[in-house]
Amino acid sequence: MSRPLPPDVTIRPLRGPDDPAVAALIRDVMTEHGCAGPGFAIHDAEVDRMSLAYAGLRAAYRVVERGGAVLGGGGIAPLAGGPPDVCELKKMYFRPALRGLGAGAALLGQLLALARRMGYRRCYLETRATMQAARALYERNGFLPLAAPEGATGHFGCDAWYAKSLEG
Repeated sequence: MSRPLPPDVTIRPLRGPDDPAVAALIRDVMTEHGCAGPGFAIHDAEVDRMSLAYAGLRAAYRVVERGGAVLGGGGIAPLAGGPPDVCELKKMYFRPALRGLGAGAALLGQLLALARRMGYRRCYLETRATMQAARALYERNGFLPLAAPEGATGHFGCDAWYAKSLEG
């Protein structure tokens, strides 16, 4: 069970006007973690127009606000090149001011619940071995490490892969 979020932290669906803040968040956090080169999600075409990219029936992106500012976010969408019952946890990043408050666990819980309602049976994600806090969050929430990547995400810069069953 996750702890309650501070009263000034909210999680809500992404809206079009959030796109610049989310693009900056993704670029800043990925750069902070040394993930700005080729093979990372920072270069995905959807980064500048996340609200359009996640407007599909089997996709969703949520932002995390603190004091009215977008400081985090994450989404789910079909795994590119994967089976139709597998989603990917995508572009889940947090600015330092949001870290350690329980927002990651809260957002992850909401996204996995959405994935189940959308009919997904498994959730896949890609990250970096150096992103220890993120990996600990995923492992605490039942994600198991994989030996190799799945799907066709194009993120060859990632070196840690996880999946979680959404059944049961």
